[in-house]
Amino acid sequence: MENNYFRIAGYYQKEDFSFIMDCFGKFEKLWQFSVFVRDKGINVLEVSKDGNFLDGNMDRVEYDKENVILRATQKGKPDYVPYEVNGTDYKAVKVDNCIYIPDKEAVM
Repeated sequence: MENNYFRIAGYYQKEDFSFIMDCFGKFEKLWQFSVFVRDKGINVLEVSKDGNFLDGNMDRVEYDKENVILRATQKGKPDYVPYEVNGTDYKAVKVDNCIYIPDKEAVM
């Protein structure tokens, strides 16, 4: 069985806020989660599935087939910052105080 843990960083221009959202169980495929967010008028900036991203300073959520979990929000667009893991600097997304690396191949 494929692991369906997904994470999205998005930006809602109409209200000028960004967020990080996790999903573990509600959708079978990454594209389903992405469409769910996009259909609400939100720009999906980063979309990642388990195995392709690094958690940064965020713990994983528990399995929940009914809900998506809003992890962080902030006014304005998310910040892109360097983040070090085991001596390697990665391009990370930062929303409020939550940081994750959407692409573990994106070394700085």
